[in-house]
Amino acid sequence: MDQGVEDLLRDLAPQVLGALVRKFGHFDAAEDAVQEALLAAATQWPEEGVPENPKGWLIRVGYRRMTDQLRSEQSRREREDALAARAPRDAFLTPPPDATGGSDDTLILLFLCCHPSLTASSQIALTLRAVGGLTTEEIAKAFLVPDSTMGQRISRAKQRIASSGVPFRMPPAEERDERLDAVLHVLYLIFNEGYTATSGAALDRVELSSEAIRLTRVVHQLLPNDTEVAGLLALMLLINARREARTGPDGELIPLAEQDRGLWDQQAIAEGAKLVEDAMSRGDLGPYQLQAAIAALHDEAASHDETDWRQILALYGVLAQVSDNPMVTLNRAVAAAMVHGPEAGLRLLEQLDEDSRVVKHHRLAAVRAHLYEMAGDTEAAIEHYRQAARRTTSVPEQRYLEGKAARL
Repeated sequence: MDQGVEDLLRDLAPQVLGALVRKFGHFDAAEDAVQEALLAAATQWPEEGVPENPKGWLIRVGYRRMTDQLRSEQSRREREDALAARAPRDAFLTPPPDATGGSDDTLILLFLCCHPSLTASSQIALTLRAVGGLTTEEIAKAFLVPDSTMGQRISRAKQRIASSGVPFRMPPAEERDERLDAVLHVLYLIFNEGYTATSGAALDRVELSSEAIRLTRVVHQLLPNDTEVAGLLALMLLINARREARTGPDGELIPLAEQDRGLWDQQAIAEGAKLVEDAMSRGDLGPYQLQAAIAALHDEAASHDETDWRQILALYGVLAQVSDNPMVTLNRAVAAAMVHGPEAGLRLLEQLDEDSRVVKHHRLAAVRAHLYEMAGDTEAAIEHYRQAARRTTSVPEQRYLEGKAARL
């Protein structure tokens, strides 16, 4: 299939799914109908040409599939009765109200997939399935779980949403900010898992980070004035711009200080820097904007030695006030070490020794090892590099940390 048609179908799929869920209220059945509509389009469009209104075409085909299912399957008689109670009798005979494709329900669908009754893992899986269009097999492979496990997780998430009785519409104003925070957090988690996989032989999973960027672009298009949405998109672009320089010919990890900056994506850096600059000039500072500003300082420095560490340390100080968490403290410790010396960074790390969220995380041991190495305490650095290597489940990170210990 032509790449342009494939990309168009990928972009339209969540919009069509949202239109059908809005009309019929049946998540599973609507998803099946959308898949059939996409298959019909993939078969017909390359030969007959893309219709003038491709979204409306897909909605009409999906609508017909839905009505056929609801009519023919005896087991769904109760659903038909429930639908008939709230819809006109000729609802199955008339075109859907948004068959022209004029509205976009993608954002509502994202809010639905990130319903607060779901766990974070279920929110991620359902978002990738319903909004991202990934198959259950693709999602299972990305998170290294069996297909059946991921299928059950997605199925339970759909059942929980159905049993909650939540209507397919934007949440009320008092819930909207909280739910948007959940949407952005899920997209952030998907990107992080794609950019640095938590386990497995590969350092990254491009399909996940690329999908997170695509979906965040969609949210930004729908909410162009939200500065945190812009901040998150900027953060993803600025970090992802370094992808080509992160690994060597054998897939080995190359740390930021040693990367060939000539391989960085300058177009993505320019776009990300512009986004975060505009966002920070328009509203209150949020954690994604601040992280993006820090990423921009790294990306715009001509070399590691020319990085403006003082400004980065100041931004981490603001970030700690806005959204304090162990990972912020870890990164702040590195910046403090670059500005005031390794002892300053090591002192900051002491506050994490009683934090159950990170005390056994490999990154705490890795940062501590790096700072001990900076301080000239080779024995302590070796001990903590080895400890970090034992704790990570990422093969490239494990090899890198073991290599650091061996070289010392």
